[in-house]
Amino acid sequence: MKIGTPKEVMKGEARVAMTPDSARQLQKLGYDCIIESGAGDAAGYNDDTYKEAGVEVVKTAAALWKAADVVAKVRPPTDAELKKSRDGQLLISFFYPAQNEKLMQQAADQGTSVIAMDMVPRISRAQKMDALSSMANIAGYRAVIEAGNNFGRFFTGQITAAGKVPPAKVLVVGAGVAGLAAIGTSTSLGAITYAFDVRPEVAEQVESMGAEFVFLDFEEEQQDGASTGGYASVSSPEFAAAQLAKFRELAPDIDIVITTALIPNREAPELWTKDMVESMKPGSVIVDLAAEKGGNCKMTVMDEKIVTENGVTIIGYTDFPSRMATQSSNLYATNIRHMMTDLTPEKDGQVVQNMEDDVIRGATIAHEKAVTFPPPPPKVQAIAAKPKEKVKELTAEEKREQEVAAFKAQTKQQVTLVGVGAALVLGVGLIPGMPASFMQHFIVFVLSVFIGFQVIWNVAHSLHTPLMAVTNAISSIIILGALIQIGSSSLLITLLAALGIFMASVNIFGGFLVTRRMLAMFQKS
Repeated sequence: MKIGTPKEVMKGEARVAMTPDSARQLQKLGYDCIIESGAGDAAGYNDDTYKEAGVEVVKTAAALWKAADVVAKVRPPTDAELKKSRDGQLLISFFYPAQNEKLMQQAADQGTSVIAMDMVPRISRAQKMDALSSMANIAGYRAVIEAGNNFGRFFTGQITAAGKVPPAKVLVVGAGVAGLAAIGTSTSLGAITYAFDVRPEVAEQVESMGAEFVFLDFEEEQQDGASTGGYASVSSPEFAAAQLAKFRELAPDIDIVITTALIPNREAPELWTKDMVESMKPGSVIVDLAAEKGGNCKMTVMDEKIVTENGVTIIGYTDFPSRMATQSSNLYATNIRHMMTDLTPEKDGQVVQNMEDDVIRGATIAHEKAVTFPPPPPKVQAIAAKPKEKVKELTAEEKREQEVAAFKAQTKQQVTLVGVGAALVLGVGLIPGMPASFMQHFIVFVLSVFIGFQVIWNVAHSLHTPLMAVTNAISSIIILGALIQIGSSSLLITLLAALGIFMASVNIFGGFLVTRRMLAMFQKS
């Protein structure tokens, strides 16, 4: 079968769904690759690079649609493009089926099977095909670069002979894939970065990247993002009001705001209001990654950059991935290639659209002249974090009662142990003909065992290394005792003393060797 990629017809779209590297990998799966002339020019791949990779270059889109059994592209097809498809052909692209129902029905009526890359389920096995995350990662990174391009200062603070430059303060609203990419880029450039998300479970991720998570003094049960496909759920009006109040408090001190909040198939929530923009300092920058869905800032103009009356720059570009076309094309083409790997289990160049497979079924929106959207829930669910059980804080009286009960239990155990030991010693002493000297040594032995048990058994795991030093000290006591007894007239005592000296010596010299090896772990050479 042949897999082909046409040139994108949408104005400003620079990405391409097949790169020379991905074409080589597709050929290993048994496919012949074709591409429309000039499809990769904007992404830095001319026709010659494709020919070197063994890709057939055709002159027109019509010729490509006619020759290809599988068509891979970036943007959803236009009406004109979809009319070129045919019965039995497979189309792989972003599609947004909830917004393009008419287009989806048209594809089904024509018998064209459609795999929507934006519908790939967010489960672990499908991460390699998650094109939404790939593009969001680039958008988050590029948002910071665009903000820096329009910001009049350094990101990092500097103290120079010419004066002091304070570090930029960046607020990232939404800590999804795009948000985390923006946080990582901002912190690496030296800015003081703050981040907010309605999902409190992402706070650790944010803080691990060097940013400060903005918490609200408001408690609301939020559905875990892992159980909703990685997206935040809709907040209550009370929570939204508390969120806006916090942003109003932060707005005058923030230099750069990057908003990334989106909920699938909904208009972007308004998070940065007009009064917040007006309270920001002149020269501040807002980058609205939700501009295509109405924007998190309602002053955003889609695909444009505007400057407000108080000097705040608002960027509403929707083509951030296309502004890094080579990188975006590489990642997207890799996502397509992984999808084709799953669709070609025998690596024989034949597509097998297994509708029992969670990933393929979830991404397929039209198949065998039927609309298959929305898909059923995947059999393998994303693992949501277990809800944290709230531990009730004890009062001072309850803590005191617990301590007293624990002390009583420990005392009872120790008294029982001492009683059993005393009974054992008494029983041995009552044996007829038992010499008094033996009983003296036996009592010392029992007491040593008791003390050793109490000292060693109750040591915490973190103190095991100091405990080794204690055992070495005990070894020195043993070796001294053995040296004293080795000159005894009794052969048995002499043999036992020699054995004690040998065992203690192994422990002592072994301790030195282990210590040396441990110290060597911290040496560079």
